[in-house]
Amino acid sequence: METTEKYHFDVVRWFSVAAVIYLVVGTLVGVLIASQLAWPVLNFDNPYLTFGRLRPLHTNAVIFAFGGCVLMATAFYSVQRTCGVKLWSNKLAWFTFWGWNLIIVSAVITLPLGLTQGKEYAELEWPIDIAIAVVWVAFTINFVMTIANRKSSHIYVSNWFFLGMMIMITYLHVVNSLAIPVGMFKSYSIFSGVQDAMIQWWWGHNAVGFYLTAGFLGIMYYFVPKQANRPIFSYRLSVIHFWALTFGYVWLGAHHLQYTALPDWTGSLGAAISIAMIIPSWGGAINGMMTLSGAWDKLRTDYVLRFLIASLAFYAMSTFEGPIMSIKTVNALSHYTDWTVGHVHSGALGWVGMVAAGALYHMVMKLWNTEMYSSKLVNTHFWLATVGTVIYIVALWISGIMQGLMWRDYDAFGTLTYTFAESVAAMHPYYAMRAIGGFLYMLGGAVMLYNVVMTIRQASTNPSTSAEPARA
Repeated sequence: METTEKYHFDVVRWFSVAAVIYLVVGTLVGVLIASQLAWPVLNFDNPYLTFGRLRPLHTNAVIFAFGGCVLMATAFYSVQRTCGVKLWSNKLAWFTFWGWNLIIVSAVITLPLGLTQGKEYAELEWPIDIAIAVVWVAFTINFVMTIANRKSSHIYVSNWFFLGMMIMITYLHVVNSLAIPVGMFKSYSIFSGVQDAMIQWWWGHNAVGFYLTAGFLGIMYYFVPKQANRPIFSYRLSVIHFWALTFGYVWLGAHHLQYTALPDWTGSLGAAISIAMIIPSWGGAINGMMTLSGAWDKLRTDYVLRFLIASLAFYAMSTFEGPIMSIKTVNALSHYTDWTVGHVHSGALGWVGMVAAGALYHMVMKLWNTEMYSSKLVNTHFWLATVGTVIYIVALWISGIMQGLMWRDYDAFGTLTYTFAESVAAMHPYYAMRAIGGFLYMLGGAVMLYNVVMTIRQASTNPSTSAEPARA
């Protein structure tokens, strides 16, 4: 089948299906650990199923398993289409697929066993870190060389966003993961104390900034115009968006470390540039939405487009909320509370999850040259995802602000009004609400998986389906 195609799309098909499977698995683990916070009995007195062991598994599953497969599928798909050539190396693409999935399996084994570096979004131990670097560089080289072989002189903006992500994540991952191994699955960071914290959040926020933002903006800039069948509203604005994001995001990590041992000026700098980043972020969100100018009626019937446009609303919201939370006076209330978790998930569920779903639906139809098995199920998924996300983040907004207020409330004698245990008890109904929101989101992912599987079966039993995907 591969030899008859104009492009190397078989590997894209595998990445796409893997992404949908990981969406269900990752959110299932998330629902379990969210439920454990509300009902601790769900730990089952099993050390391998405790929140502390499963939480990093959840974040790695949704960010690197689901998110990684989405990014690799969409990057390999769109770079071929925009450059008019096959991937530089189909073998290297398959190496990337199997290597990335081997890394994911390694995470599934090591994290529940407690083998971790204890760094946010960088928990995996040193042998797996090396494997990540090798596979990611292979991914990057293949992408860069495909662009080098392009038939057109122009490099479309989505490819610039993907390139920015690939180069920066390589650099960030390697530096943050520098460690001294003392055993097969034990190492110590070469950085110490406050330097380690700064390097970690330079990585941690830029994993959000370049992996979950720049990479998924690459998806947005390709798939929104394609699905809407209209040119991007302002190509010039998209280029400004890229360069402003690239130069601005790298300064923001310090805003995670307000009121810590970090020098005060670094937190102030991080907060100041965070505020400035609202401008290019909203410029990009508006650019995507305004692509529908004169065609808003498409949203009534095109459920895939709904995913893409709704994701931009969440992108605009979370890129406004984050900078506001970085301001020291706001951060004094929000720091260490569930408000931060709510903010992260407004971006993860609303922006990343929904733009990814829209792109995957678009690709499945093109890659298998067929319509979705059920457009009604696409609509069902959209509303489950939207309602689930809203319930989730509203619960944690309320819970987080309540936590912050309870922790800082003093009585007439200057002592704390509430004990920590009382604040935990007060959070219970919101934790239950959060678990319900997460469950709805997971249910939407399960609906998507069923719909995608049935679509592929429908295509395989339809003799008119061509090996060559339909033209976009």
